[in-house]
Parts: sequence; C-alpha cells; structure tokens
Amino acid sequence: MENLEEDLTCSVCYSLFSDPRVLPCSHTFCKACLDNLLQVSTNYSIWRPLRMPLKCPNCRNVMELPPTGIGALPTNVSLRAIIEKYQRDNEPRPPSCPEHSRQPLNMYCIQDRQLICGLCLTVGQHQGHPIDDLQAAFIREKQTPSRLLARLSDQRWAQVCELGEQLEQEKARCESLVRQDRQEVNQFFQSLEAILARKRQAYLEVLDRAGADVSRAYDPLIHRVKELQEEQLDLVSLGSSVEEEDSPLVFLEKVHLLRERVEEFLKSPLPSVINLSVSPRAAEFLQQRWPAVTIRSLEEAPVPKVSCCTRCGGVEAGSEGEAGGGQSHNCVQDFWCETFSVMLLGLLLLLGVLWVNPVGGASLGFSVLSQLSQFVHSLSSELLTSVRDTAGTAYTLMDGFVERWSIQLSSVGQKAFQQLTALFQTLTSL
Repeated sequence: MENLEEDLTCSVCYSLFSDPRVLPCSHTFCKACLDNLLQVSTNYSIWRPLRMPLKCPNCRNVMELPPTGIGALPTNVSLRAIIEKYQRDNEPRPPSCPEHSRQPLNMYCIQDRQLICGLCLTVGQHQGHPIDDLQAAFIREKQTPSRLLARLSDQRWAQVCELGEQLEQEKARCESLVRQDRQEVNQFFQSLEAILARKRQAYLEVLDRAGADVSRAYDPLIHRVKELQEEQLDLVSLGSSVEEEDSPLVFLEKVHLLRERVEEFLKSPLPSVINLSVSPRAAEFLQQRWPAVTIRSLEEAPVPKVSCCTRCGGVEAGSEGEAGGGQSHNCVQDFWCETFSVMLLGLLLLLGVLWVNPVGGASLGFSVLSQLSQFVHSLSSELLTSVRDTAGTAYTLMDGFVERWSIQLSSVGQKAFQQLTALFQTLTSL
C-alpha cells in the first residue's frame, strides 16, 4: 500500500492527485499545481501571443498550452478513479463482530457492557439482554463519576485512615509477640545446648583423667621392659666382642665382666602384666543414665503450628504432622493406662503389707486405703475439672482442643505419680 501511495502522489505538492491533468508530454500533475507553475514560468518572445508556454517539472520540456489555459488539459480519468477507490479503502471501517463475520458492532449491551451485533442479540449469547445506543449510554453515564465521587465524604476518609492505623498497630503487636516467642525459643534451646555442652565437657574430662591413670600405670612398666630389651641386646653385643678378643688376659677379664652382668640381668625380676578395667563403660552408662527414651522423646516432641486466630485474638497452637489428632488420642490412652497401672500397683503393695503382717497391717491397711481413696477422688475431680475446662475451650477454640486437653491430662498424671510416690515411701518406711 505504501508503494501504491507513492505512485498516486503528485511530484510537485507530494500529496494525492487532486483533479489530475495530463500534459502533452504524458506527465500528470494536479490542476492547482500546474496553475502555480504557469504563473512563475518565463515568457518567451518566440511564442505566439495567444499561446502560453509551460515547462514540465519532470522532463523539463517546454510545451505550448491551449489558449484557455490549464483547464483545457485532459483529465486523467483512470488515475482519478484509482485515487477515489484508494481513499474509500483506507477510510476507517466500523468494527465487525468477532463471532459473526461481517456483522457490524452497532449495539451496546448494558448487561455485559460491550458492543454487539444484531445476531448476538437475536441468536447469540446476548439474547434477551437490555441494549442501548452507545452514544446515548455515554451521555447518560457522563455525570456518574462526579456523583460517585460526591458520595466519598470526609467522614469515610477518616474512618479508612483510622482503620489503617489500627491495622498497623495490630500488625506491630502481633510481630512483637512473634519476636518474643522467637527469643523464648532461642533461649530455651540455648540453655539445652549449654547443659549438653557442660555434660559433654565434664564426661570428656573424666575420660581424660582415666586416660592419665592408664598412662601412669602402664608407662613405667613399658619403660622397664624397654630397658631390659636394651640390656639384653647390649649383652649380646658384648659377648660377640669378647669372642673376638685375641689377648688371653683381656679375654678372661671381659669374660668375668660378662658373667657378672649376665647373672645380674637374669636375677632382675620381670615386670608383671596388670589388667586394668575401665568402668563404667560409656555406652552402658549412657543407656542407663541417659536412656534412649529421653532422646527419642526429644526427637518426637511436637513442634506447634503457630497461626493467628481471629476468634481468640491470640496465637493458636496445634501439633505438627498429619496425625496430630491420633497423637493426642494416644496421649489420652497412655494417661489412662498409667493411671490404672498406678492404682493396680498401690493395691498390690497394700496386699503385700497385709500378707507379711496381717495383724499390725490391718490399721495400716485402713490408713492406706483411705489415702488411696483420697488419691482416686482427687484424681477424678481433677480429671473432671480438666475435661470440663477442655470442653469449654473446645467450644470457642476447636483447633487447639486436643493439644490443650493432652497437656492438662499430663499434668494430672504427674500429680498422680507424685502422690503415689509419697504413698510408696510411707509403705516402705513402715
């Protein structure tokens, strides 16, 4: 299209031909351009007065125009038709419907807020939708932005600003809580690391002292054995030198010295082997005093899922892992097993005391039974209290229900174990 526009452009005004006229040299120019050229052309005296000369801008040939001037030049009809068709093709066309070919988008769908064609309204996806003229809808909604902005009052702006400040304050408060929890976690594990480091250093120092004792016990013996080895090698070397001696007097003297040294060497006692034992061994000691169950319990200790709870306004914790509920259920089962085990152990101890001393243990049995009943009563009351508190908490905080219940039951179990320990000490003292 650009090349075609160049062919349809006048070489004088560089615009599309307007009323194109053909000169006798077959070059075409706009009629207005030829009129301007004729005014500035030089008059030649050799031309007849009734004729007007004109020099072609392209070929520079001077030609004679008709007496009536530029208007008498023939019109380039074909070129004018091509220009008119070119201008019609380049005029902006209204957009067509993408779903229905060659259908103009001449209607505005109010529901979907887009331009549609007649087929979209009758058989398409906009069937039955309210429509309007685009310009009419534009004029009708022209004042809508100003009306909407008028509804935004200063009071609303103050509320939004105040809400923003409150949100910033709440965010700062929650971030402060998270920072405090982070500090607590760091301090807790740093204390654990410090305790473990001290225990490790103390154990290694004990082992260093044990190694020093081993060195003090074995080093003198090993040194004595090395001295005996050197002495024997010395005697062997001396005996070889004595055998090579040629002088009888010197030979006898050396033999005498060799005999004395050999007899003295044979009389010197050999050090005895001592068997030292290192006890307790580290593996056995660590297994007894640092049981694997403690390490495993630390390894399996839950890490809470900390989340912001909008219902309670605080931080809600839940056990980490997919089987969080199963772990809490196992905690409850373990608590009941431990409780029944404690009660069964107390009854067995009471029966043992009555078997050993039937007469004197009767009064003791009644006192023990009374203490055991008080223990069971306190255990049941505490259990009911914990269950009631847990049920009330679960109504508002269902996510943390299992975790808190297990913690409360564990505390009750610890109290029960302490009371049973005191009961056992009473029985053993009698």
